[in-house]
Amino acid sequence: MMIGLLLACEISASEAMAANQGTLGATSTGDIAISASIPSRARITGLSDVSFVNQDPSTAASAAQDICVWSNTATKAYTITATGSGSGSAFTLSNGAGTVPYAVEWAATSGQTSGSALIAGTASSPQASGAVNQTCSSAPNASASLIVKMTTTDLGTMIAGSNYTGTLTLLVTPQ
Repeated sequence: MMIGLLLACEISASEAMAANQGTLGATSTGDIAISASIPSRARITGLSDVSFVNQDPSTAASAAQDICVWSNTATKAYTITATGSGSGSAFTLSNGAGTVPYAVEWAATSGQTSGSALIAGTASSPQASGAVNQTCSSAPNASASLIVKMTTTDLGTMIAGSNYTGTLTLLVTPQ
């Protein structure tokens, strides 16, 4: 009985395999099953540095750029998390002695000059990408808008002739 049980287990294990072995003959044919899967992935491309040079402090500063965000999930969804180089990941620029804040907005379509405000270190609500490939190398050429803004109040606190710099990091997470 034990031998019968072992043989039954061995036959069941063989049947679970999809490969069919060839038989001895003038020709022999076998076949195998092939499967593939990939994990969720996202990519952001098309970013450009932002520079507000000789900005009139009585006029609010705004710089919008069209970028490509791609996600390979079934819904093409993603979240965006922005962090600045300021203390606690704040969106600030510094000249070494002082800091000035800036705001970051996001729109899930290109060609926008305003969007939803991003909070430093906090993921946005899920967005849907219209990108058909990782770098938007075919239409559409961009799938989102990144907007950086500075208010007149904040510009008015800056010291003339001093260079303020910072880094904005954008983390895209597929959903």
